[in-house]
Amino acid sequence: MIDMHSHFFPPITRELAAATDRERAPWLAVAPGAHSGHIMLGDKAFRPVGRALWDADFRVAELDSQGVQTQIVCATPVMFGDAWEAARAAEWAQRMNEQALIFCAKHPSRLKALAQVPLQDLNLACAEASRTKRAGCVGVQIGNHLGDKDLDDPQLVNFLIHCAENSIPVLVHPWDMMGGKRMQKWMLPWLVAMPAETQLGMLSLILSGALERIPASLKICFAHGGGSFAFLLGRVDNAWQQRDIVRQDCPQLPSSYARRFFVDSAVFDARALRLLTEVMGVDRVMLGSDYPFPLGEQRIGQLVRDAQMFSAADRQRLLRGNAEGFFAL
Repeated sequence: MIDMHSHFFPPITRELAAATDRERAPWLAVAPGAHSGHIMLGDKAFRPVGRALWDADFRVAELDSQGVQTQIVCATPVMFGDAWEAARAAEWAQRMNEQALIFCAKHPSRLKALAQVPLQDLNLACAEASRTKRAGCVGVQIGNHLGDKDLDDPQLVNFLIHCAENSIPVLVHPWDMMGGKRMQKWMLPWLVAMPAETQLGMLSLILSGALERIPASLKICFAHGGGSFAFLLGRVDNAWQQRDIVRQDCPQLPSSYARRFFVDSAVFDARALRLLTEVMGVDRVMLGSDYPFPLGEQRIGQLVRDAQMFSAADRQRLLRGNAEGFFAL
């Protein structure tokens, strides 16, 4: 199996984080020899985390126990630094990308890295994406928006064009979720806003007409099964057919663009996985676990392995083959 959606967090010290941004740069608080700790933002605990997030040897032992041959690792999104001025974000991204490559270097056949980029500045983002490809990263991870700019913003579209023209795969991960005070309990930002953010990113590319300008060669994958996209695509098609304000920038039926995208398999329900593969195509869904977080798939690949609707060949595509092609592994 190839798991193409997992996260890491390097052993960033408080001092290193403070040198970049004392309040907003994340760091890792772990007692010597401890197997758990916290991602911190300044003095505030952001998230409890376990050893697999920073210990590559421990992670690979867990992958062995689950039968995963290769895992693609990318930044925990709190590492993005999207709110900083561009030069600071660029320096931070370069440091984090070096940490990602160091993390993977201990097990180069088992762990592959995605880079992060300073999206605030198009030239810096393109330069870092290309530099990290030369350094050994197999693609980049970006958020689904940059402040108030969705993926149809000209700057972000131009970044995606750069990735298409330079054969740099892109994973889009939701971050900085909508909702505010109405989603304070029960992890609702992760359960409601995160799927909506992913759908928003996908629809912003479709309904804006951006996909008419971005080369079809772009390899772009949306995390968490594309959020609510597949389930609500019929609603979008109906709106496009009935309202000219929906189709004013989108020349084709929205569902006709669905197979320009890839998604991961992290939907946790066989019925949802069936719909996802029917809408996107079985060749456009890749195994993704969101490891090692508790909202991820705890037995990596179990949903795909247990699903009865797939042929042996299609199951192999989902578990391995699609990711091999997407990342040119």
